[in-house]
Amino acid sequence: MSAPLKSIPAGRFKAECLALLDRVARTGERLVVTKRGRPVVQVVPVEPVGTSLRGSVTVHGDVIGPILESWDMES
Repeated sequence: MSAPLKSIPAGRFKAECLALLDRVARTGERLVVTKRGRPVVQVVPVEPVGTSLRGSVTVHGDVIGPILESWDMES
């Protein structure tokens, strides 16, 4: 069974937004922002990205030079 989500009024969220975003990122806890006591949005941490593509590209040959042999424009 999961713990109840913490809620915060929109005015307080606006005043403390950056600190609250840092807390959600650090702790992973979800936060519900309310207006007049009604839930409006849920702030959740971003899911980690699976893998990186770094190091997965292999360069073969000249990647800057022309790909075709020279040709005559007037032909």
